[in-house]
Amino acid sequence: MIRRYIASISTSILKRTCAAAALLALTLGCSSTKPPNTAAASGSIESAAAVQSPQPILARNPNKSRKSVSVPSCPQNDAFTESVNFATQASNLAQSANSKQDWDEVAALWVQAVAWMQAVPPGSPRRAFAEKKVVEYMRNLAYSQQQAGATRSQASTVSFSSDLLNEQLELYLSYVAAVGPPDVLIVGSSRALQGVDPKQLKQSLAQQGTPGLKVFNFSVNGATAQVVDFQLRRLLKPDHLPQMIVWADGVRGFNSGRDDRTFNSIVDSEGSQLLAAGIRPELPSDEPNVIPQCYRFPQRCPNNTFRRGLTSVKRPLWGGQDTHARIKFQSSGTGILPVADTHPKIKFQSSGTGILPVAENAARYELKPMAADGATPQAQLIPVSRPTTVAIRQVNQLAEAIDSNGFMPISGTYNPNTYYRERAYVSGQYDRDYKDFNLGGKQAKAFNSVVAFTKARKIPLIFVNLPLTDDYLDGTRLWAEQQFRQRMDQLSRQKGFAFRDLSQRWPGRNDYFFDPSHLNRFGAIAVSRLLATDSSIVWPRPKSRRTEG
Repeated sequence: MIRRYIASISTSILKRTCAAAALLALTLGCSSTKPPNTAAASGSIESAAAVQSPQPILARNPNKSRKSVSVPSCPQNDAFTESVNFATQASNLAQSANSKQDWDEVAALWVQAVAWMQAVPPGSPRRAFAEKKVVEYMRNLAYSQQQAGATRSQASTVSFSSDLLNEQLELYLSYVAAVGPPDVLIVGSSRALQGVDPKQLKQSLAQQGTPGLKVFNFSVNGATAQVVDFQLRRLLKPDHLPQMIVWADGVRGFNSGRDDRTFNSIVDSEGSQLLAAGIRPELPSDEPNVIPQCYRFPQRCPNNTFRRGLTSVKRPLWGGQDTHARIKFQSSGTGILPVADTHPKIKFQSSGTGILPVAENAARYELKPMAADGATPQAQLIPVSRPTTVAIRQVNQLAEAIDSNGFMPISGTYNPNTYYRERAYVSGQYDRDYKDFNLGGKQAKAFNSVVAFTKARKIPLIFVNLPLTDDYLDGTRLWAEQQFRQRMDQLSRQKGFAFRDLSQRWPGRNDYFFDPSHLNRFGAIAVSRLLATDSSIVWPRPKSRRTEG
């Protein structure tokens, strides 16, 4: 069943990643390692969408001169053979890869293999086989990218005792290095992390007449007012701050009576100690001094065969446009495996080769490498009687699910009829987030600090009280929400920040929720659209012409 499940998702991930492969084909076309031993390596890159020679984006060295080479109008290379050659090289290099540079080169070779295999003409008798190979190669590409990310240099050699904060911080600093500070920064807890979609907000704002805004979600699970205060005032440099801040959360992050474990662990971390000494984490400021080695990609021929080939992509087996977003991937020792949000019966267990799916009353599986048509080793699921005990590197599933703008889209849907069959119901009276409920104290002090900080720097602050389900709002929680709304209404008038209460916006829309208090990706889209169409919010104008790509 597991193998049939993997086969069924292959076509759906191809559509999602095909556009990414096209971009990667442009950005990864230049590599700092030796060129592959193939005729295709001696030429230059040429895009499938344009005839001009590209400007390398990754590993660019402005101090080195580029060679001028001539490119034929349409290559006569056999696309299938070229693809297999690159796949073989990628497979061979992967056997000994042990550094980020090695895995980057493996990824670049898989990009080549994908591009050439996709260039097999639709009318060719090898086309059906080629389409299957594209899906396999894309999985291998994704795995090599995961391995490169697992061995990447961290933003700082120290930790803030929060895996997600460490990941989000490095992503944010990289984002700033690539496109500059965002115009709009979203902060908050896990409710904001998966409850406000930056890309949807950007798109909706463009439709409302404010195009080109850069939006990033810097939310961290478990964040309270103290954590947000720490992020904005202590962690980020002044020149990394945005033009506007959207703080999306709810009453739980403002209860001073609860145990603020996330903030306490951050304060006790080595990274916090360095901050106290005036040392902020930062990425390397200079590009590595490497000489790019360029490949040649299949070119668009006069009869437009390659373009038709790119559009010949099968639709997902189960139909629909967004179902592919339900698939996430979990890294293992030799490959990647799908993690489906919408399959509650699929569990995961560590084995000697990775974190593998364990279905109820089903055999366990492990990954074994196998050769496929002599071109590339593939991952094969082999049933085993018991898991091995070899230690493995655990992968942070939350970090793997976050997109390039810091947002974590979740596609599962809350169903109260089934949700509590697997989870014990906890009323607000016994919920530790509402323990000793107090809207004053340390969290109020942190919030006032953020308000004063943003006001002094003329950064508009908008607080959004995110939606909750009716099932969640029992007597205790509903009373706390009422107290919170009254206080935030009063403070917003006194201190000059904007307050938007969406807590009971969709009381019956369970399809917008992942669980009783967290939105799913569809609810996040709806919230983002609401904010974009709020005529009382004066959104900033783009400060930089650099785009997110």
